Amino acid sequence: MGVITLTTDLGYRDFYQAALKGSIISLLPDVRLFDISHEIPSFNIQNAAFILQNAYHYFPKNTVHLIGIDTVFQEGGSYVAMKHNGHYFVGADNGIFSIILGDDKAEELVEIEVMQDLRFLHFPLADILAKAACHIAKGGDINELGSKIDEPLKKKPLLPIIENNNIIKGHVSYIDSFGNVISNISKDLFNQIQKGRNFTLFFKRNETIEKMSWHYNEVSEGEKLCLFGISNYLEIAINKGHASNLLGLHQDETIMVKFLDR
Repeated sequence: MGVITLTTDLGYRDFYQAALKGSIISLLPDVRLFDISHEIPSFNIQNAAFILQNAYHYFPKNTVHLIGIDTVFQEGGSYVAMKHNGHYFVGADNGIFSIILGDDKAEELVEIEVMQDLRFLHFPLADILAKAACHIAKGGDINELGSKIDEPLKKKPLLPIIENNNIIKGHVSYIDSFGNVISNISKDLFNQIQKGRNFTLFFKRNETIEKMSWHYNEVSEGEKLCLFGISNYLEIAINKGHASNLLGLHQDETIMVKFLDR
């Protein structure tokens, strides 16, 4: 019995999500279907990539991850199926696959050549991509979906900037439903530059934090903190508070870590 996950910007208000699920179940009645998120901001592949990168590895190998972001037909556009780290990903070739891969190379990558059903002309997610996902989920060969390609469309995420091995300039890449502000500064990069030194984290409104916490309730309720959460990226949070609102920190804003020589 195959497993398919769904990551889309379809939301919950309209019928689109139900139509997608109905199409998949009609093609593969015994499928195990799981929602990762349907609340990705419209067309935001960076946001979708962040969520998928942090979620997919919790699923068993050979899971198919259907990506429903910016999938409407475009002249010159294409759809791809990819195998990466023992998982399969299906979606529009709009740059999201290159973000998921990072510096890695896909184990397998094909351009999907499934025939379009004209009834679904404006909703290929429930047609071409659903068919491709179901084909893989029931054990079909990914290479039967189309022609091999060397690499997906490239789109580089914004990376932190290192200055004089003393400063990391990053930005806010994601805000979760608790209001925790997640940056693009990874734990590995932080440790690599820190080398045991003290630090000061600077962000909006001249706010600073000078201590790394291990968990959210290490400070008093309502107090700010920073830590490396489950994503292994530097977070700014408020214990039992909405850090984004209370600190005025929003997506793409700049944060800076300065390391202090002893």
